[in-house]
Amino acid sequence: MRIAVTGSTGLIGTALVRSLRADGHEVVRLVRRPARADDEAEWDPLRQYVDTGRLHGCEAVVHLAGAGIGGRRWTEAYKKEIRDSRILGTAAIAEAVASLAEPPRVLVCGSAIGFYGDTGGRAVDESAPPGDGFLPSLCLAWEEAAVAAEEAGVRTVYARTGLVVSRAGGAWGRLFPIFRAGLGGRLGSGQQYWSFISLHDEVAALRHLIDTESLEGPVNLTAPEPVTNREVTAAMGRVLRRPTLFPVPAVALRVALGDLSEDVLGSQRVRPAHLLESGFTFAFPTIDEAIRAA
Repeated sequence: MRIAVTGSTGLIGTALVRSLRADGHEVVRLVRRPARADDEAEWDPLRQYVDTGRLHGCEAVVHLAGAGIGGRRWTEAYKKEIRDSRILGTAAIAEAVASLAEPPRVLVCGSAIGFYGDTGGRAVDESAPPGDGFLPSLCLAWEEAAVAAEEAGVRTVYARTGLVVSRAGGAWGRLFPIFRAGLGGRLGSGQQYWSFISLHDEVAALRHLIDTESLEGPVNLTAPEPVTNREVTAAMGRVLRRPTLFPVPAVALRVALGDLSEDVLGSQRVRPAHLLESGFTFAFPTIDEAIRAA
């Protein structure tokens, strides 16, 4: 297949492109500069520009681009950057896909389990409504921005990804060095649920979304059973064989992270109902297996 990918230099995008190419697929990477190679296509999400000529012949488009959620403190200016990068970028890709004489058969749009907000101890799946706050409103608008592709008859899937377990980046990329040094511990009360997925399973799930014609709309990309932060802490200690004696108080997280702390301290107990119903099999379904894989 010929597949276009945005966000190809990010944690998930890099792994996805590597996986696709290893299996002989042709990947077109959308880059925010003039294309310099045959496998590149220029786009500019803020200007709503996409070089659609390079998208001809693509059977699938995977849209993963967006400013990092956890990389910086959430100032009002950075929250605007987060919103614009996702909403404008998704609208640009969806409209480009819809404009093609022969559009791809599927558009897989990145989204996040932040859609559900703080669910406490209540388990939710794709049937749950959006929560309240910045991330739920962001995810709702993010997904709605792909309406042009849906209206053009393109099967559109929203990959609501959880916390990706990887040494290479994301939240876990920052956790590993801390725990290896023996300085890890629970965050806040530790009772909040973390819905995780190994990077291997994230990539496999994205490819499953491309290939499975029955899947459209929201699909949660999380391991089958979420665990609490306290359980994550214990698993990190077991796998890395390090003590986990240094809890981080909630007040310290709020000082250090600002509004982002609410996402860290919030609880999201999310289950991947549609993924499981469609026959997807996880390679690393438990938290210990996911950490060992990373």
